[in-house]
Amino acid sequence: MFDLSGKVAVVTGGASGIGLGIARGMVAAGARVVLIGRDRWKGRAAIESLSGGSANGHFIQADITNQGECTEAIEQAEQHFGCLNILINNAGMNIRKQGHELGSEEWHQIVDTNLSGAHFCAQAIHGAFTRAGGGKIINIGSMLSLFGTTYGSAYAASKGGIVQLGKAWAVEWAPHNIQVNTLLPGWIESDLTAEAKRLFPDLEAGILSRTPQGRWGKPEDLAGIAVALCSSEYDFMTGAVIPVDGGYSVQG
Repeated sequence: MFDLSGKVAVVTGGASGIGLGIARGMVAAGARVVLIGRDRWKGRAAIESLSGGSANGHFIQADITNQGECTEAIEQAEQHFGCLNILINNAGMNIRKQGHELGSEEWHQIVDTNLSGAHFCAQAIHGAFTRAGGGKIINIGSMLSLFGTTYGSAYAASKGGIVQLGKAWAVEWAPHNIQVNTLLPGWIESDLTAEAKRLFPDLEAGILSRTPQGRWGKPEDLAGIAVALCSSEYDFMTGAVIPVDGGYSVQG
């Protein structure tokens, strides 16, 4: 079960953190992966860290907030491996300012990366999925898809938006045999949350006290559910929104 042999997965922001954790899970399940990101050296190092290295992975440098670059990257990915079957919309960023302090350029930077980039990638890969007879999309949301917060209004808006975007795609593209689901990571150890820990010294203790499993998540904690959702065993599941958070979202 959950065999992805012969499948090719595109992972945005896959050079580190959750994206790389999922990419490693995909390779372990038999898939090959294409990582898309802006940092060439970081991306190449990520490919070398995969089991099988460049035989199972390929890096394409692109800025997904640019629709043209995004389209070109997806075309290159299909040409490289011959088909595309999976898209992991993982790329994300935040600028930690209160809403009244956030400039318009900063707002667009966050929303364009987290939401518009996912839209552009899904648009670009739709044709490849059609040629392959179907496909799977996993969007990476956030606990802030559910909750309000300080220092994250644009991030929360973008992550709430990606949940609804995924539901719309699930309905619209079901006739094309494309399933779309969204994962909501809890507090995961990554570059993004390392910055939050630095800015807010009390954050880690507060998260641990609210998380029933008593620990922060690791990037590989997202790999299993992503692999399962992308397998044929989950072909009848679409439009779902699934927390992967150690119980954070259900703790009273």
